[in-house]
Amino acid sequence: MDNSIRIGVIGGNGWIGGALARAMVDAGLLPPSLLTLSCRSAPPAWLPDATWTHDNQTLVDRADVVILSVRPQDWPQIDVSANDKLVVSVMAGVPIAAIAARSGASRVARALPNAAADVGKSYTPWTASPAVTLDDRSIIRRIFNACGVEDETPREADIDYLTGHSGTGPAYPALLATAMMRDAIAHGLSESMARRAVVGVLIGAGRIFEKTGENPADTVAAFVNYRGVTAAAIEAMLAGGFQDLISAGLAAALAKASSLRLASEQS
Repeated sequence: MDNSIRIGVIGGNGWIGGALARAMVDAGLLPPSLLTLSCRSAPPAWLPDATWTHDNQTLVDRADVVILSVRPQDWPQIDVSANDKLVVSVMAGVPIAAIAARSGASRVARALPNAAADVGKSYTPWTASPAVTLDDRSIIRRIFNACGVEDETPREADIDYLTGHSGTGPAYPALLATAMMRDAIAHGLSESMARRAVVGVLIGAGRIFEKTGENPADTVAAFVNYRGVTAAAIEAMLAGGFQDLISAGLAAALAKASSLRLASEQS
């Protein structure tokens, strides 16, 4: 990225906005002096060399790239003119057309980082309007590679689906971890030991998949074919409807994401 490119983050003191800002600076994408962030309260102590403002239009005027990182329900109150800017939204459920209509921008991208951006491990899918250039795409990739990995998807509908899939970040693994911890505690383990055991399993699994690139389905098949203790557990879970429960949960998440999009289009 050209180190003279100026980036602004509307909602820079929020969870995702702040994580992106810190990641971009840490990765050397730009110095803090070229970063402008808006917040509604007093500026935080981190990134003191960045410019902080309460005025979103001032932020837009100072930036070449504007990242929208506010809650979807707050988007109707954002009143900015960003006609000649690259606008990158990380809001759930707000479509490109609505962002373009309200901001005046034609170069608009939607992206969906998750909470793991804060530790540099987010998976971020994104899609873009036809006016977004090759140079713009390079900028978008570098922003989201700074906090994990990214994929461009050709369909905006994929972003709506992934809102309730990868966009949930640690939520589903945390649900699994909670169930495993409760079972361990019920069998006499202390809470601290149960937590260490479960967190170790989750971290280890993630590192293995990251390092080897192995298909998770192949991992499951290998354990089942071994016909040991793990195979017994996997088969019992599948027989109990594990896959159906996951599909039902993701369907509910997609329905919620679709309702957010519909509400945004009607606002």
